[in-house]
Amino acid sequence: MAARPYWKGQIRLALVSIPVEIFSATKSGATIAFNQIHEPTGKRIKYEKVVPGVGPVDADEIVKGYQYSKGHYVTFDEEELEAVKLESKKTLELTQFVEPKEIDPLYYERPYYVVPADDLAEEAFIVLREALRSANKVALGQLAMRGREYMVSLKPCGRGILLETMRYADEVNKAQGYFRDIGDDKPDEELLELAEALIDKKTSKFDPGKFKDHYVDALKELIEKKRKTGKRIEAEEEEPARGGANVIDLMAALKRSIEKPGAKAEGRKGSAKKSTAKKAPARKAAPARKRAAGGSR
Repeated sequence: MAARPYWKGQIRLALVSIPVEIFSATKSGATIAFNQIHEPTGKRIKYEKVVPGVGPVDADEIVKGYQYSKGHYVTFDEEELEAVKLESKKTLELTQFVEPKEIDPLYYERPYYVVPADDLAEEAFIVLREALRSANKVALGQLAMRGREYMVSLKPCGRGILLETMRYADEVNKAQGYFRDIGDDKPDEELLELAEALIDKKTSKFDPGKFKDHYVDALKELIEKKRKTGKRIEAEEEEPARGGANVIDLMAALKRSIEKPGAKAEGRKGSAKKSTAKKAPARKAAPARKRAAGGSR
């Protein structure tokens, strides 16, 4: 069965309109869903919609309400909400073009594939795609989907176009509030070279297929084990976490990481060997901040 479009409409650039369809570029993983169960009876717990002092209510008696002051609501039915007219409801107007590097990755939210809606739209679609590719620009605009208006970006993607919904400025927390207490001291040069050599050794082409959801696999195994035995599964004791290392331990840990048997350091291999081979005289005690590097506070 062919996938159903998530949105149908048109991309508009000045006086040019291109009918398109948008499809989700991702799908949910193999998540494990749990229900709440009444343990004494083994039956599933259900929830009723109730009104205090009234009791359970029918679904057709429920409307949407916005609380404008405590305990006071202005209510709407679905037809009233559908009546909200947005220019972007079936039109994605491209209003700005920017360099890709200007957009912080924090703003990107969810990807979608954009394709021409029919053969007549294909020529204009290809012109837009190739113009974006040639100019190395990202197109920005807004459109309404599923009851919300999104800021979106468009960029070439193979033979098609990739649309990504984006967060508005007030939805992104500024990093300064989280990073202000982190020191800006320069790292020890030898430690930096060792870390770079370790990164080089582990550098390879991106292959998402190498990453599996081990938690889901473990849950499936746990479910099957309990289904067969009916017994409570006792958690295995974990080894206590080791305390944080000071800067001397960090040096030793980086060297051991690079010098594992059979490991081949690439790129900075020569630089790393040179830096690890030299024997420095007794190191002076590191400043308090550096001694705490990687350690628990």
